[in-house]
Amino acid sequence: MTSKAEFLTRVERGDLCSGCGGCALASEGAIEMGLSAPGFLRPVQRAAIPEETDRRIAAICPGLGQTLDRQATHDDVLWGPYEEMRTGWASAPELRHAASSGGALSAVLGWLIESGKVEAAVHVAADSDRPTANRVTVSRDAAEIKAAAGSRYAPSAPLAALGSLIARGGRYAFVGKPCDIVALRALARQDARIDACFPVMLSFFCAGVPSLAGADAVLAALGTTPDQVSGFRYRGNGWPGEATATLRDGTARSMSYHDSWGKILSGHVQRRCKICPDGTGKEADLVCADAWQSDARGYPLFTEQEGVSLVVARTPLGRDLMAGAEAAGALTTEGFDVTTLDRMQPGQSGRRRAVLARLAGLRLAGRPIPRYRGLRLAEMARSNTVKGNLRNMLGMFKRVVGTSRRRRKF
Repeated sequence: MTSKAEFLTRVERGDLCSGCGGCALASEGAIEMGLSAPGFLRPVQRAAIPEETDRRIAAICPGLGQTLDRQATHDDVLWGPYEEMRTGWASAPELRHAASSGGALSAVLGWLIESGKVEAAVHVAADSDRPTANRVTVSRDAAEIKAAAGSRYAPSAPLAALGSLIARGGRYAFVGKPCDIVALRALARQDARIDACFPVMLSFFCAGVPSLAGADAVLAALGTTPDQVSGFRYRGNGWPGEATATLRDGTARSMSYHDSWGKILSGHVQRRCKICPDGTGKEADLVCADAWQSDARGYPLFTEQEGVSLVVARTPLGRDLMAGAEAAGALTTEGFDVTTLDRMQPGQSGRRRAVLARLAGLRLAGRPIPRYRGLRLAEMARSNTVKGNLRNMLGMFKRVVGTSRRRRKF
């Protein structure tokens, strides 16, 4: 029987896995990603892992830590380093409508390929075998990018699929969750082939990864089951767009974003996401998000309208990409006041303020926690209320202890 790698033991003990697939990529075949209850992608060790490999994987695993040392023109306590922030949308009306939040990310990807700056884009799309799930795909033209446009609120492990591309060589734009980018950047510090193969890394604001059980719950609320579904969109075809299941008989059933995400999917998010200090892609070149409008109370409005993206250039390259896509007519942008971002993305800012308290709750429960450096956790915690910090610390402690007791019971 193969002994379990030290990094994997620690990740499992703390339930810290983000499901990025970085360990599978770095393990040279000793680890693969598998589906585990209640529907998350998790590493499965198939062979012995040398100590050197174990240390290498531990250094890139976002479940075990993140070090942010990037310098930029601006460095906001909540939103991190950036060169420029603007709002924008895909100039092509069809793409703007099809994508989830104005289509800015899809527009930049299409322009990158069409201009020859990269030969293709690596991203996730719906899995044809299980439409609520994801698969990693390589798009080689703007039409393929448009076909895959739309948010995918389900597990994905895109790094696990990169080995053949790296071995083959080429230039790709990589699109992944913030934790995917964290792992890929860390691996690039060990392997020079990464930056050569993926010269452009793009991301999006991420509120967490729900399990596939969450998607099944959406289907149940729509009065259907996975075996009846031939296609599924979490969002898109409008802004914010509806969760829509297309059934095998050709009919479709839909649910608002407010109900699908707000009432169902958000309750199925994995634990690692609840202690994530970087849901805004601080290590990507360019990041896009929903530029929500808000009501008088500061709560985002989810009424259907033409999509608008927040476009954040975090590196000089990202700033050049934004400008290049706009100059080519693929992207339209407008100025943006960063002081309004807190009201636009209250979920992101609230979680950032709560991270340190939640980590304290995990430590109080005797669980390992990630090591975060350069992410200004103490400053963020000080911007929270004392009551808010205590509530988050005790809430995390009670959830962890309660889960442990339920497991022992069975």
